[in-house]
Amino acid sequence: ALYRSKNGGRSTYTWYESSMDEELERRRELETEMIRALKLDGFSVVYQAQVGLADNKLKAFEALLRWVHPEKGRISPEVFIPIAEDTGLIEALGEYVLKKACTDAASWADTSLKVAVNFSPAQFKTGLIEQKISEALEESGLAPERLEIEITESLLIADTTSVVKSLKKIGNMGVSIAMDDFGTGYSSLSYLSRFPFNKIKIDRSFIMNIGKDAHTDAIVAAIIGLGRSLDVLITAEGVEEEMQAQILRAGGCDIVQGYYFGKPSNVDPANPHANVRCTLGTQEAKQIEAAYVG
Repeated sequence: ALYRSKNGGRSTYTWYESSMDEELERRRELETEMIRALKLDGFSVVYQAQVGLADNKLKAFEALLRWVHPEKGRISPEVFIPIAEDTGLIEALGEYVLKKACTDAASWADTSLKVAVNFSPAQFKTGLIEQKISEALEESGLAPERLEIEITESLLIADTTSVVKSLKKIGNMGVSIAMDDFGTGYSSLSYLSRFPFNKIKIDRSFIMNIGKDAHTDAIVAAIIGLGRSLDVLITAEGVEEEMQAQILRAGGCDIVQGYYFGKPSNVDPANPHANVRCTLGTQEAKQIEAAYVG
């Protein structure tokens, strides 16, 4: 009950229930099985395409961690990632994803494609993270310009000064840095003034309502305008419909990713463009764009 209250934030309390013991036991079981999966290569990395709207070309892939348990089946990252963060296993998982993504990207026939890797605040240790990235690049032979790391503002909240210092060192390597889930926190704008991000990613919670809600449209348009002013690329996540993509293109968004362009999957090194939709349908496209711009 104490730990449940701590996770819930300040000024709260929790009554103990017997079900908490069962939940704790499940968490401990998953923790043990995660350790086993790391040793036996039970995790995998899949990739979701990021497509440029201006030229309809594949620009990059985002690396996503997956776990298919031999008995329990597919376990959602929303279940095992928090446990990994709480227990410290996130460092080993994060290093696995980083090295696998760099190695895979280095094997792709199209050397213009970048690979994006998410970093959790729990694995971002000043001084060590730069070393991990440098080692992954050196071991894989991947050019630093082809790697992009994604962080959320929660990372900056913890220790802004030291984190910004580390980010600058990583940027000096030639690695791109993106702020993920932009607009969902409280201090996103202030952090943009403290560190020159290369990319801003609009959270999927905004994209799902684009074209349906005037307030959402205004927020997305403002973020895109901000990106233009700062000369920062804008990526929209969670694009699942053609109309969403058309509205984003009309608004000047640079890059999109989501099920409309391709589900997370393995990448064929010889043909990384396979199974990626890079063109939008033409039916009513001009009317959609004209209506949005107007």
